[in-house]
Amino acid sequence: MDEKELRRMTVVMKNIVPFLLLGILLAVVFHCTTQPVYGSAQRPVLYCDCILEDEAGERLRFPSSVFVDTVAKEIYITDGMNRIIVYTSDFFPIFTLDKKRGVESPQGLTIDSQGNLYIVQSATKEVPKPRISIFNACYKWIKDISLTGFEGADTFIPSGLATDKDGNIYVTGSSFPGVLIVGSQGTKEILSHEENGTKVQFNNVTADNKGRIYLVSEINGHIYVFDENRKSLFEFGEKGGSTGKMSRPQAVAIDERNGTIYVVDYMRHTVSAYDSNGKYLHEFGGLGWGEGWFQFPKDIAIDSEGRILVADTFNDRIEIFKPNE
Repeated sequence: MDEKELRRMTVVMKNIVPFLLLGILLAVVFHCTTQPVYGSAQRPVLYCDCILEDEAGERLRFPSSVFVDTVAKEIYITDGMNRIIVYTSDFFPIFTLDKKRGVESPQGLTIDSQGNLYIVQSATKEVPKPRISIFNACYKWIKDISLTGFEGADTFIPSGLATDKDGNIYVTGSSFPGVLIVGSQGTKEILSHEENGTKVQFNNVTADNKGRIYLVSEINGHIYVFDENRKSLFEFGEKGGSTGKMSRPQAVAIDERNGTIYVVDYMRHTVSAYDSNGKYLHEFGGLGWGEGWFQFPKDIAIDSEGRILVADTFNDRIEIFKPNE
């Protein structure tokens, strides 16, 4: 190639490169602002809305958990500022629980049949032991339950919380073999489950209206289901990184209307749906920034209308979907 031809090619490339870059940019924007494809002609869920701001109108910061009180129809969101923000069912923020009200390191929460709020908190400098803080329906502190006096308590780091219809409290812990049960009279015991001769580590827990207990094992990629008498019913899920499998499951939510079980996966950036017996149905989501996509989601909840709320942690929002019924 002579010097003249080389100069001509240089001019051509200078003119083409900006258009190539623009094309790439437009492709990225299109990917991040359109609905994801869920793998079928009819999407199993539809994107509805998202929660972006706190009570002061500031952007949420790394929301890690979401809980729905189906009786009061309120939504509770825990974010990276170590606070719990309460919203109405139409996503309007109305109250914030923070350090001023005794909430310093919330790791999970639930509400009992009397409307009392239970918050499990990890150890802090001021309170060196993990605890369950209980507030009444007006968010007035009632008492703390110290998580001590059981095998493994010295290294216990709480990660999830649920209560059953009999008033028992279930607490999972990071890398803890089993689930801690705090009885209505203050007794403490460990519910454990073995698989291949090893006790399973659970990282989250959920209870449904029938009394079933759902325990999540991020390590094993399974969900373990127990009845109201703590008898093992079945388990489901397969460890893996492809469709229909679980890479790092974080939480479970149950649609009480039809028994559908939803599992949020942190590493696959998806939500998978299963029937009441653990049979895989479909999934939605995927890694992205636009509506309907996720970036390392951490938690999930279902309201009384069947709307699905997902803590889309690294996108700083709660996304809301509804089943395409």
